[in-house]
Amino acid sequence: MAGWQLQEAKQQFSEVVRRAATEGPQVVTRHGHEVAVVIAMSEYRALKGDAPDFKEFLLADPDWDDDVDFPRARDLPRETDLG
Repeated sequence: MAGWQLQEAKQQFSEVVRRAATEGPQVVTRHGHEVAVVIAMSEYRALKGDAPDFKEFLLADPDWDDDVDFPRARDLPRETDLG
């Protein structure tokens, strides 16, 4: 993995992106500490996988099992002292 200081990465962002696409992940450092990685979109998609986010999942109307039983407690509510 190639390393870039933040200031250099900002100045040469197009080069950072080009190298991420052709050479692999590009690590960005600030004050000697790794703070970010620039990766190719294909790598990102492979890491992310095909799973939809939660909103997409719900909007896709998942096939819920309609006979799911949610048991409820039949206990009486507890008494509270509001005074």
